[in-house]
Amino acid sequence: MNPTASVLLFSIYVDFIKTSWLNFNNVNQFYLEVLCENVLILSSKKLTMELFKSGNPTLSEKAFKNTLYIDQNNSMTVRGTLNKFGFMFLMLMGTAYYSWKEYAGGGDVQPLIWGGAIGGLVIALVIMFKKEWSPYLAPLYALLEGLFIGAISAYYNDAFATKMPNIIMNAVGLTFGTAISMYFLYSFKIIQATEKFKAIVFTATAGIAVFYLIAMVVRMFGVEMAFLHEGSLMGIGFSLVVVAIAALNLILDFDMMERGAEAGAPKYMEWYGAFGLMVTIVWLYLEILRLLSKLSSRK
Repeated sequence: MNPTASVLLFSIYVDFIKTSWLNFNNVNQFYLEVLCENVLILSSKKLTMELFKSGNPTLSEKAFKNTLYIDQNNSMTVRGTLNKFGFMFLMLMGTAYYSWKEYAGGGDVQPLIWGGAIGGLVIALVIMFKKEWSPYLAPLYALLEGLFIGAISAYYNDAFATKMPNIIMNAVGLTFGTAISMYFLYSFKIIQATEKFKAIVFTATAGIAVFYLIAMVVRMFGVEMAFLHEGSLMGIGFSLVVVAIAALNLILDFDMMERGAEAGAPKYMEWYGAFGLMVTIVWLYLEILRLLSKLSSRK
């Protein structure tokens, strides 16, 4: 991990601690919570790509070469990675359902939100440096993310019950529709993960992460970037760009899985690949949710 990423992640963690006293008495504070999680996810995504980049911002095979496994019967496969992602997704849904029910029952879900967010950050950092621990930590990451996703989704469902009563189902459907579409576009080589493509997506993702971090910092001093959570044309346009970048990150995830399988990476790298894919899916879901909320505010 380079020094810039280290400083970025440290700043995010400190900001989580400083803002943990906030509650959801108004929508603006609610958006700050989601913004914090988006920065966390983007930082995890940036770190994942850092592990696979070479001299330029592209995904290389260096990380896999350091973990080559001789037994081809016990090496990484794309199908195995997708199966493990499916298992992690079920775990995420389980804890998401729990936190959703807690909110619906009038319970205090802020400990679940902060526990899921900060816990997910810590687990993600450990996975970055200890890929061989992925079989144990990746499922734990899914459980923690589920706590956050369930509570945030419940808040959105409540806040937009009148303007857009099906906002959560729409967000889920669009997220998986986008993911499946990107998979087919990658499989049929319509979109190819060339080095130039990887460099552009990597740079755009890092830029968004830094911008979100700046937005959080200036908000602490009373400066608002209204377009981040308001349904203006600029705000909607910004969200559309971010959603597009998040979707293109899926191409990098699929390419990473394919390269790992071709390099004969060890079996535990399937969990690492599933972890990277989940980071992107969660980020894409949150950004689509934000976009739909902006669109509903224009009604």
